[in-house]
Amino acid sequence: MLNVLEALPAGFLDAPARELYRILAGPSLIHLPGRRKEPLFVCVLLHGNEDTGFKAMQTVLRNHQGRALPRALSLFVGNVAAAREGLRRLEQQPDYNRVWPGADTAGQPEHAMMDAVTAQMRSRSVFASIDIHNNTGFNPHYGCVNRLDPPFLQLAALFSRTVVYFRRPLGVQSAALAQVCPAVTLECGKPGNQSGETHAAAFVEAALNLAEFSQRAVPAHDLDLFHTVGVVKVAPEVTFGFEHNDAELRLEPDLDRMNFRELPAGTRFGFAANSCAAPLQVIDEDGNRVEDQFFEVRKGEVLLKRRTMPAMLTTDARIVRQDCLCYLMERLSLRDE
Repeated sequence: MLNVLEALPAGFLDAPARELYRILAGPSLIHLPGRRKEPLFVCVLLHGNEDTGFKAMQTVLRNHQGRALPRALSLFVGNVAAAREGLRRLEQQPDYNRVWPGADTAGQPEHAMMDAVTAQMRSRSVFASIDIHNNTGFNPHYGCVNRLDPPFLQLAALFSRTVVYFRRPLGVQSAALAQVCPAVTLECGKPGNQSGETHAAAFVEAALNLAEFSQRAVPAHDLDLFHTVGVVKVAPEVTFGFEHNDAELRLEPDLDRMNFRELPAGTRFGFAANSCAAPLQVIDEDGNRVEDQFFEVRKGEVLLKRRTMPAMLTTDARIVRQDCLCYLMERLSLRDE
């Protein structure tokens, strides 16, 4: 299932993501040499409709045509089949960013593939890992880490002063690679935005030119650091929508405008039918259901119970069902760690 290549295939630098299936037979790990031996590992298209990372890497590699890369590069191109359809994943597929080592699922070919990719990168003494993503709502560009060690925060701060520390969901690429090297997930806004592609390309170029990481702590004033405290899902048995209709849960149509805003208690997320007492589920970092701490239904309105900050709120119903409605965060002080 995994293709391993030692050179870029013909046409790779010019192909749109939807046409990659003509060039790559499926998920592919491409190893390219560089002046420094320990490779930078970059993942793109773990979600087939998130092509900013792929376009950014095309830019980086075009810029280095005819000359050596500053550091070896290992590029993993993920869900080629979903990219062909412009979808996050195909219906019969697992999420390619939930099947890496450490997942709470097992047994599918994709689990074995990501195990193999991780093992290859470990054997190559990978220098650092970057997983590049888009999202569907209005969000700033930000980095995500699974550890608060200085090299991780240095890498994330190279992309943005806004950094999110998270422990769930399980089975994500950055958590798996965090066992091997400094690792970061980049969130680059919506697909198709040139600023996201330019920002990601500049970051990868900077990472390729890094010689080492310091153990010196990143100054607290250089970061806006947040901690994910819950994942919000619509209860699977509840019908929902973003318009005024007969759904049991009617979410605000511009809900994603609340991303990265510290919302006070009483902020309305939508409306619930009389028969729908608990339309939203919140799962904390330990896997516990904690929606009673965050939401209540009062007089038909779905309201926040406490001050919190959402991220990745989406109005894409497919994404809500395939993944989640949003994440909830709180500010985190480095001095507390």
